[in-house]
Amino acid sequence: MAKLYFYYSAMNAGKSTTLLQSAHNYEERGMKVMLFTPEIDDRADVGRISSRIGLDRAAYTFEQNDDLFLQIHQEHEKTPIACAFFDEAQFLTPRQVLQLSLVVDRLNIPVLCYGIRTDFRGEPFDGSKYLLSWADELHEIKTVCHTGKKATMNARLDVDGNRVMEGQQIDIGHHYVALSRREFELEKVSPIGYQIPDEIQSS
Repeated sequence: MAKLYFYYSAMNAGKSTTLLQSAHNYEERGMKVMLFTPEIDDRADVGRISSRIGLDRAAYTFEQNDDLFLQIHQEHEKTPIACAFFDEAQFLTPRQVLQLSLVVDRLNIPVLCYGIRTDFRGEPFDGSKYLLSWADELHEIKTVCHTGKKATMNARLDVDGNRVMEGQQIDIGHHYVALSRREFELEKVSPIGYQIPDEIQSS
């Protein structure tokens, strides 16, 4: 039976590389796949999935109001779709994650989503929140912090390499670095707000 998968990691862990390799594996066996990337991601070019090691290919784009169930269903009617792949899946809306769940449950097409869980302040993206809640299988693609510990957080940097603590949630680009939660210093950047009491800090 088809499943909804969410492959998540911090930035620069090789998600796009893994996606492109998986899609190639299907196509090598003569199976048709559909690849999607968000319209707002223009780092390589709009409508292209590109990895840091040089793999690159065209993809469908999606925007917030797109009906992904309808789009995949229409293509599936023409030629059976073996699998659908989504890069930067954190930018899916909750409605679109529901649509992809129905692609799996009603059309019996596997859907593989690749993305990050949280933004530069440690806040969850809506798409990732619902994928974490509804996916049949969750897989972490691991990467490391400069300290050698596992990286789970995504820090945003400005043009001079300084840490950015404020701003819009979505800021497309390569100006991010993956950090462990301790190195990220979540209590300093999270909008939730908490400081360790002074008497404990000084002890």
